[in-house]
Amino acid sequence: MSEPRIIVALDYSDKKQALDLVNQLDKTCCRVKVGKELFTAAGPQLVEQLMMLGFEVFLDLKFHDIPNTVAQACKVAANLGVWMVNVHASGGKKMLLAARDALPPGKTKLIAVTVLTSLDQFALNEIGWYRAPMDIATQLASLTRDCGLDGIVCSAAEAAIIRKNIPQKNFWLVTPGIRPADSAQHDQARVTTPKVAILNGADYLVIGRPITQSANPMATLQQLNHEILSAYSAIN
Repeated sequence: MSEPRIIVALDYSDKKQALDLVNQLDKTCCRVKVGKELFTAAGPQLVEQLMMLGFEVFLDLKFHDIPNTVAQACKVAANLGVWMVNVHASGGKKMLLAARDALPPGKTKLIAVTVLTSLDQFALNEIGWYRAPMDIATQLASLTRDCGLDGIVCSAAEAAIIRKNIPQKNFWLVTPGIRPADSAQHDQARVTTPKVAILNGADYLVIGRPITQSANPMATLQQLNHEILSAYSAIN
């Protein structure tokens, strides 16, 4: 494992909570994710502060709008210097291509969300998506790959099939809904453990509450990294 595979989700409502947490972490052992709640509360200034502390930032705002609006938002995110930004794959081909073309090559990575891990079959049916989550995620992953993005966000439960269909290692699978075996599921409907996620073909694991609510976040991070290393050892 040559680089950090864990992205710590800073799902907080204010800057102080986020900084208190990252000050307990080693920047060489993880990256961090800033989502809608924290970004709305603290804005670009916090993103810049995290980068000044040496952390690579995944700006998780899940842009989904008309192509030009999404393209301009991605451009602004790239100008901040973030490591990675995301959009919704369900925004369609024109939107994905516009977002990709807005980013300078080789700098900020662009990935697309397939099916939110909070959505089970019943929830998908309620919004008119009657196919299985696996089928929807696989189709959206292929669309994202064809549009030249760097990867997708998908459930680790779907990662094995998607990786089989898209074996290219430069196409990243980023998996939220990661929980240690003894951890609560919370509001995630489709979850799995770090080791299983890696064995299924995931490249990066988004982990929040198991770390952020731990009595010793750094110790928990090290434990999770050890589990990931054991998965890579099993693969090799």
